[in-house]
Amino acid sequence: MTRPFDVSKFRKSITKAVPGMAVGFSDTVDWISTGNYALNFLISGDFQKGVPLGRVTCFAGESGSGKSYIASGNLVRHAQQQGILPIILDSENALDSDWLLALGVDVAEDKLMRFGVSMVDEVAKFISEFMKGYKEQFADEPYEDRQKILFVVDSLGMLLTPTDKDQFEKGDMKGDMGRKPKALTSLVRNSVNLIAGNPVGIVACNHTYASQDMFDPDDKISGGQGFIYASSIVVAMRKLKLKEDEAGNKITDIRGIRSACKVMKTRFAKPFESVQIKIPYDTGMDPYSGLLDLFEKAGAVVKDGNKLSYNKPGIEPIKEFRKNWTDEKLEIIMKDFSSWTDKSEPEEPPEEPPEELNNSVSTKKEDTNENDGRGNSSDT
Repeated sequence: MTRPFDVSKFRKSITKAVPGMAVGFSDTVDWISTGNYALNFLISGDFQKGVPLGRVTCFAGESGSGKSYIASGNLVRHAQQQGILPIILDSENALDSDWLLALGVDVAEDKLMRFGVSMVDEVAKFISEFMKGYKEQFADEPYEDRQKILFVVDSLGMLLTPTDKDQFEKGDMKGDMGRKPKALTSLVRNSVNLIAGNPVGIVACNHTYASQDMFDPDDKISGGQGFIYASSIVVAMRKLKLKEDEAGNKITDIRGIRSACKVMKTRFAKPFESVQIKIPYDTGMDPYSGLLDLFEKAGAVVKDGNKLSYNKPGIEPIKEFRKNWTDEKLEIIMKDFSSWTDKSEPEEPPEEPPEELNNSVSTKKEDTNENDGRGNSSDT
């Protein structure tokens, strides 16, 4: 009789032999909302879940496209509401307390930590030392009892390499010869391994530049492709002008921006989906912005003359002009939207034909081949 393999004994021995090795799956438990239901859904497949802890997320876009608004503003605010400690590593020196307070962020020292950084090496050293102390403190604590942490790196594009610094001091600006993409790739790869299995998430902002490829017009993310491979979520953002008043009427003045967000990569939902989010300068982002377009694209809301209608058995039909779709009406569809997006039950495979029929079909095919051969030879 074969002796059974002792899995538990092997697991204990291998984790003891290789310190730091994670055992089992790292399923995502904690999520932080981006402050917009439509963007949450495109990232995670859930209107309430945005960015996960235990993973690396990247928001990349041109200047003024809303990267810092979401990463350093909305995500930090929602993290604080969930008891998660945000740590901002600011390389742009652009964050000030008044701006964060206007977005609802608590800037108290025990609620938010902000550090100014300038080098890729400084970010790597900071995260490495922090996680070393974190693991020592919570080594024997279960996951749910550990302090939840959110790192926000704003931004990767402004970080320098030692070569950049040396050349600047010498007045000889030749570029870093590709060292920065390699340094960023190493930073993200090591960070992924450090935070694995812990309630610690990393959100990074990065810059983009216009594509020169006419067949691939999407903006390109600076810093190479290495850190994109290591990130679980990558959202590309573009800045468009918002020329609408509060009632949705077209005007000539610019009242804010429309942030065109395209989810280039996600491990939790369908990638390459996009949504436009309106961010007025006066009132800030509406969490329901982009939802109606999302529902219309999914077929849940359809055009009915000059109006948009929502019809489903058991629910009172909703038919309104686009401007009259209130948050309450959108809430009704949100609660019921899963039925529109759930995959249909897989079809049962067709029954195999009887063996006799299979034999007759194969025999008939062989006969046909032989006849074809004889026919060809006779024609010849």
